[in-house]
Amino acid sequence: MSKFILNKFFYGLLVLIGVVFVVFGLFNILPVDPARLTLGQRADVESVEAINKELGLDKPKYVQFALYLNDLSPIAIHETDVKTQEKYGYTKLFSVGKDKALVVKAPFLRRSYQTKENVSEILKRALPQTIILAFAAMFIASIVGIFLGVIAAVKQHSWFDNAAMSLSVLGISVPSYFSAIVLGYFFGIVLHKYTGLEQTGGLTMIDDYGNEVLMLKNLILPAFALGSRPIGIIFQLTRSAMLDVLSQDFIRTAKAKGLSNITVLFKHALRNALNPVVTAVSGWFASLLAGSFFVEVIFDIKGLGYTAVDALQKFDFPVAMGSVLFTAFVFIIMNIIVDIAYAVLDPRIRIGK
Repeated sequence: MSKFILNKFFYGLLVLIGVVFVVFGLFNILPVDPARLTLGQRADVESVEAINKELGLDKPKYVQFALYLNDLSPIAIHETDVKTQEKYGYTKLFSVGKDKALVVKAPFLRRSYQTKENVSEILKRALPQTIILAFAAMFIASIVGIFLGVIAAVKQHSWFDNAAMSLSVLGISVPSYFSAIVLGYFFGIVLHKYTGLEQTGGLTMIDDYGNEVLMLKNLILPAFALGSRPIGIIFQLTRSAMLDVLSQDFIRTAKAKGLSNITVLFKHALRNALNPVVTAVSGWFASLLAGSFFVEVIFDIKGLGYTAVDALQKFDFPVAMGSVLFTAFVFIIMNIIVDIAYAVLDPRIRIGK
């Protein structure tokens, strides 16, 4: 089991290094001068050269990539002066040469060109809103999708089954940002006086006492918009799995024993039909947690997606790169967790690997 887990983490690390390489390459071929973005367009030549030297932009691309990897790595080699130690906040392990040391630190995503703030602090501030939105969207999608899937399986080929199947196909086909626009327009603008919902406003607000409070009302529309596609997928998976389970012998045996339909459906049938649903939920949750880019922009939710889009609009490359890397990291970790969970539940998986 330990070998299986180590292999998964090793392959995940290789994928993450590949993502770092691609992200670094993409953002470094764009015709943008980071020094000018940092200092402004009227900066003198000496200041621009100083910033280029500080950021390592005066070095060849392969050296810049090596420095970027060194910044991201939790175990790295850095200079031992006070300024560098304050910048990275590292813990020294042992000296390497005269003025360098092998250190342990948190991954350093560099600083924003616009605000000079550490990218990790910007992402840390944006993450809670994305987590809240992702949990709400997946909760709604799971409850609605499973409930409708069970009913559709029981009433196979009925008008309800046909209507639900058609709506699920529509939900899967329509992009989340389009659902966000439609829901925001009709329920947040046209029907605002009846629903009391807002198209924009964010998930938090500052009350009269200066405290940040959660606005649950502003979570409804973005959660439904973000959960529209997962609802369709979870519905179809639940319906398909339930139809297969309901035809099994143990279900007929449970009915023959005189158990109620509710007990047979939810205690015996649904319990055995949830494996593919759990797989879909874990995959979609990783996607939503990584950042629902356009939905957050449409509803003015200051999460990871909003932060990444805003950074791209301002050519704030460190923030955009950090957002993409964090997204990739979340996907990799979630996939590893799911693989390990499968290996724990089914020993044949880890033996086969």
